[in-house]
Amino acid sequence: MSGFVENAILWTLALYGLFEIIKTIIYICTYKIGKECEADIIIAAKNQEQNIEGMLRSIIFRILNEKETFIDKIILTDLNSRDNTKEILKKLSEDYECVRFVENIDLVRKLDKDMN
Repeated sequence: MSGFVENAILWTLALYGLFEIIKTIIYICTYKIGKECEADIIIAAKNQEQNIEGMLRSIIFRILNEKETFIDKIILTDLNSRDNTKEILKKLSEDYECVRFVENIDLVRKLDKDMN
């Protein structure tokens, strides 16, 4: 008798899991994230000369190849770095249309208000 109850509970949970998987697949197919759900990425960096360019180029590559369709713009700011981070950020903002560099974080807040 206890084996029957255990099997019934196990099958109930398995069917519930299968139902949730099917529901999630239907939801993803029906409500894809598209251009109506745009977002901006704000990146503040300090002393990241070694890492920042590779990371940003990876994100930009995904945006340009439309793998990240919900990302609209990347806003970059430097937090008083002592290395070449600021110059790298400025260069990337000049090279790519979807990237914007601002001098300090207060301007990021102002920019956000202006965009809305």
